[in-house]
Amino acid sequence: MLSDFSAPYMQRALLEIGLLAVLAGVLGGWIVLRRLAFFTHSVGTAAFPGLVVALPWGIAPQLAALVSALGFAGARERLSRGGEREEDAATGILLVAALALGSLLASDVYRSGAGVDRLLFGTLIGLSDRDLVLTAVAAVLALAAHAALRRAWLARAFDPDGVRALGVAVAGPERWLLIAVAGAVIVALAAVGALLVSVVLVVPAATVRLVAPDLRSLQLGTGSLAAVEGVAALVIADAANLSPGPAMAVLGGVVFGVVALLTRGRT
Repeated sequence: MLSDFSAPYMQRALLEIGLLAVLAGVLGGWIVLRRLAFFTHSVGTAAFPGLVVALPWGIAPQLAALVSALGFAGARERLSRGGEREEDAATGILLVAALALGSLLASDVYRSGAGVDRLLFGTLIGLSDRDLVLTAVAAVLALAAHAALRRAWLARAFDPDGVRALGVAVAGPERWLLIAVAGAVIVALAAVGALLVSVVLVVPAATVRLVAPDLRSLQLGTGSLAAVEGVAALVIADAANLSPGPAMAVLGGVVFGVVALLTRGRT
């Protein structure tokens, strides 16, 4: 097993797992506390059409995904001005539309069906140096945003009704949180694909949330669990000749289920 990790592609995969674990640790707790899991998954799905057209158009996949995700965010904001229920409905409608558009482009326009699996589920063992650099930049920016806006995010998460009475600005920090989450999703696409970003950014945080007593424990635990699950999934996938992304999804789901059963009924 150790000899397998000596391969350059495995070393890049391990480094990417570590960087994604940092992102999960910093942002995963906020995603869970602010109930942004659906938003996180939707941004990844919304990026799918952009990923499909990136190669034929000769542009960077991350750039195409970002443009697609920004279009999704703008459409979501316009369609969800009536309240929280309208927001959920708009997100669901746009999510289905993005999947349908990406599938249509891949199958009928660009004839790129052979690459759809990679676009949807990623490939930890096929990363480039650019992928690693972008993930590292996103991790640094997420840490900086957390340090600067932690107070506002915390107030919004635990006291949404009284946050304005405390004199804490809401709109600006809220937008930066959404931007940080969207950025984390974009850089995670190469590793886990459009459909599995939640495996890194949501599932570990949701698992640790069941046992974490405070925010710091939640963040540290989430980062650690994301790293352990990522490495374990990589080993399992390499041994069983599986794709690492789906292996990580199954492992994360199993761990969450076990923790949920063990903590059931806990006050």
